[in-house]
Formats: sequence, C-alpha cells, structure tokens
Amino acid sequence: MDQPPRILLFGPNPDRVPGRPDGVAAERAETPAAAADLLRSGTFDAVLVDPAAAAKVLGDLARGEMVLSHLDKGVAVLDPAGVVVWANAAFQAWSGADPVGRTLLTALGSATIAVGDSDPLEPARRGKPIAFRVKRAGEHDEYIDLSVSPVPDRSGQVAHLVVVTRNVTAEVEQQKKLDALHQAGRDLAGLDLDLLAEMNLPTRVELLKQNLRRYIHDLLKYDIIELRLLDRRTTELKPLLEDGMLPEAAVRVLYAQPTGNGVTGYVAATGQSYLCNDTAHDPLYLEGAVGARSSMTVPLKFHDEVVGTLNVESPRVGGFGPDDLQFTELFSKEVAAALHTLDLLSAQQVCTAAQSIEAVNREIALPVDELMGTTALLLRKLTETDPDSAVHLRKILAAAKAVKASIQKVGCEMATPDTAPDPPLTGKRVLVFDPDERTRRQAHLLLGRLGACVETTGTAGEAVALLTDVAYDAVLMDIKPPDMGGYECFRRLKAARPGVRIAMTTGFGYDSAHSIVKAKAEGMTHVLFKPFRQDQVVKAVLGEPMSPSLSGIIALHNGKLT
Repeated sequence: MDQPPRILLFGPNPDRVPGRPDGVAAERAETPAAAADLLRSGTFDAVLVDPAAAAKVLGDLARGEMVLSHLDKGVAVLDPAGVVVWANAAFQAWSGADPVGRTLLTALGSATIAVGDSDPLEPARRGKPIAFRVKRAGEHDEYIDLSVSPVPDRSGQVAHLVVVTRNVTAEVEQQKKLDALHQAGRDLAGLDLDLLAEMNLPTRVELLKQNLRRYIHDLLKYDIIELRLLDRRTTELKPLLEDGMLPEAAVRVLYAQPTGNGVTGYVAATGQSYLCNDTAHDPLYLEGAVGARSSMTVPLKFHDEVVGTLNVESPRVGGFGPDDLQFTELFSKEVAAALHTLDLLSAQQVCTAAQSIEAVNREIALPVDELMGTTALLLRKLTETDPDSAVHLRKILAAAKAVKASIQKVGCEMATPDTAPDPPLTGKRVLVFDPDERTRRQAHLLLGRLGACVETTGTAGEAVALLTDVAYDAVLMDIKPPDMGGYECFRRLKAARPGVRIAMTTGFGYDSAHSIVKAKAEGMTHVLFKPFRQDQVVKAVLGEPMSPSLSGIIALHNGKLT
C-alpha cells in the first residue's frame, strides 16, 4: 500500500492549513534547526512555510551571514570527516582559494600541527571542544590558533564541527623574542664564577662588553647605543659601552640628576624609562648621535636600585614604540643582574703574588672548613663523655684556625701596600653557612679580599657547633638549611653565641616558611641576595644600616621578598 503524502509545516498550525486533503500526514517544526533535522532525516512531499516565519528566518540568516562575513576571525563548518562545507570570507582569505570540499589542514595551505596529535579533530568528533595551533611554512612562518566546537544533531550525534581561527603569528614571534631575551640574560649572568675570579678587572669588563654588544645588536637590533654605570658615591654616570655616539657625547660627564644632565641623568635620578619621540622638541634631550631624531632610555635596576642606564637612538621621529620599550626594559633587568655579578667579583685588584696566595687559599679553604666543622661536631658530643678526646679535638680545631689565619695574614700583607688603608673587614671573623659549594668558595674570595677571616660550612648543625666554640663577629646563613628549618637554625645560632650578628642570605627571593619574617621580629636587620654584593656584605658584618633603597628588601608579602 502506498504511503500517504507527507508535508512539513514550519510556522502554521497543522489544523489551520486550508484545503488540506484527508490522509495527508503533516509534521510541524517549531524552529529552523528542528525543520532542518526533519528534512535531513525524513522524506517529505512538500514544505509549507508561514510567510511571517519565512521572513524572520531569512532575515536572521541574512544578518548571521553578514556578521560572519565581516568577522575578522576565520570561521568554517566541517562535516564529521573534517571536510569544509562552509567558510566565511576571513577563512577563505587564509585559504587563498575556495576551501569547500577540502580538509581543514589542506584548506589552510597544507598547515602542520605545531603542538599536539597528528589528528587533532578526533576529540571533537567524540563531542569534546578542543583547541590547537597550526604552522604554515613559507618565507615567513605563520601560526594559527584554532578552536573547534562539535555541533550535535537531535539524536546527540556530532553532525558538524565549527572552527574559529585566529592569526597568532605576532604573539608567537613576541614570545620567541622574550625567550631569547631571558636566555641572553642567563648567558650574561651565567658566567663561570671560578673562571671570572681568576681574571683581572679589565678582562672581566671586556668580556661583559663583548656579550652586551652581541645581544644588543643581534637580538634587539639597535645600532646606536650607550651604557653607563652609576657611581653610588658621586652619582656620576660613568661610560661603560657605546656604539655610534658622537665622541663628545661618549665622554660627556653626566650625573643622576633630573635636570641639567639630559635624558640619561633624568632616568637615573627617577628610575623611570623615557621615550623621546622627537629630539628637536624635547627639552631634556642632549645630542648623542649624528642625525638622531628619537631616543629611548631605560634604567638598569637590581632589586629596585638603579645601577646604570641604557640609551638607544634612532634616525626616525618616533622610532621606538611600546613593544620596543617592553623588550628593552626586560633586557635591562638581565644586564643589571650581570653587572651586579661583575661588581661582586671585581673587588680590589691585587698583585700577582697576592693572587697566588688567593689560589692557595681557594684550594685549601673548603677542606679545612670541613675539617673544622666535623671537629666541632665531635667536640660537642665528647666534651662530657670523653674529656681526653675533647682536648685533642680542641688542638685540631686550634691548629686549623691557625693555618687559615696565617694564610689570610700573608695574603693581606702582599695584596695591600703599606700606605693603603686596611680592608674594611680586617680583624673580623665571619662564618658563612650555605649548602652550595660554589657560594662557599666565592664567600672565601670576597670576604678574604675584604680582610675577614672566613670559615664556611654546608650544614646548620656544623654551623651551630662552630659558633659554640669560635667567637665569630658575624654569621651569614642561608634561609633554607638542608638539615633544619631556617628560623630554627637562626634561633640555635643566637642561643649558641648571644649577641652575634646574623644575616640571612637567599638566591631566589622566596621564603615559604617565613623564616625571614620570624627572624626579623627577633632583631635581624640584614638580608643578602646571592651572589653577594661587596658593600652590602660589609654593612651586614659591621652591623651598619642598609641604604634606604635596599632597606625594603627584607619586607615580605605572602612569603615573597619585595
């Protein structure tokens, strides 16, 4: 028997269709989506649409098509197999040809998956929204981020995939440049400390200048540059490095003052970057390079303290924008850290004979320290239970101290002329506790040059034992001992030698156990960042107040040093 005719009604009530013959089956769709599903899933002999409903649907479609066509993001509709069935103008522009009938990656110019699986659409076919990135290779690589959303039919099966694309090439290139800047910073500051310690000052400075030139030219693409260091005693900005500057500008005497010293003096005095968009109309600008029409100057800061300035110039008006400023400020932080490291290692130069004494001291310092630490621990245990052995241990401890003191005395005498003033820490005995062997070596080098007698240890237990038997003037302790908590170590050191000056040291700026906060509440006044800076070490050992710009270092917020 033949099936009765079927009609699809969209809009009108089936009971109100005039002249509908008996036996004609009618189905009604409430929405355009329902009508489309019915048409896909069934066979109809006719479709009857209410004019008002048709006008609304066609109007909505026209508006939707207009919006999608003018959207700056590419939009495409795929079938479950990943073949494009519709695309807006932006997506078609990416394709360069009609994308309909082609797979997604082919439509995007044979793009390859930048990150992720070889078939990134598989999760979307199972009903899970996904996002991934593709790369289009060419003269200049392009990167596109894609968001894919599954569209189910009335039965819940995925009928289509909607893809939204966004060009992220500029963001990817920016991130690559940021990564390169951070790597450059690591290279600048990651110089081998033991190797640098054996270089004389001019060699160290020249090495740093070579690296700075390479990164500024190759990475930032600046040709006209000037880098100055701030003399904290006189506030003079002393030239360190310049390329492309006028001879008179390169040797110009400038001070960290907001007026009368050009843009460089203003930046050093305020600690704020400065964009000079037009040198002809900027009252602060002093001529630096032939034909310069704009300049950019940023401060070099280490822990919020200005240590120098970096200035670049351009022959174009408005030659530097926000992105240039962002990258240059980021790089300036890495430069400041490298300059800081150089400053720490460039304590006063010594003669060749004195350097030989330093070399000997470097080789024997840590083994003798280990001997003293172990002896002090045994001494604590045997003082009451085995007095005879304790006597011998005390002789070993005294002999080890005498060896170190003799080498220190000879080194100071050979390094310092008779007419020169004594180093600032002459006669001071300092205990340095740090788990890192390289830090202990550098502590010997720096404090030894400053005139101090130094012992080091890698554990808190040995530090407490040494402090019990030796009258140290100051202790520099790491905030994270391997064998006890930082605050517990601080408390035991104070108990072992009341009145000793204790400074905590950190190389990473995070104190999750709040050891510094607790120790500060009990009178600790100094926090040192590694690698140690000479002037701050002197102040910590002598108990002198830190400079105002650095006094805020020991403030914390949620465990973060600020």
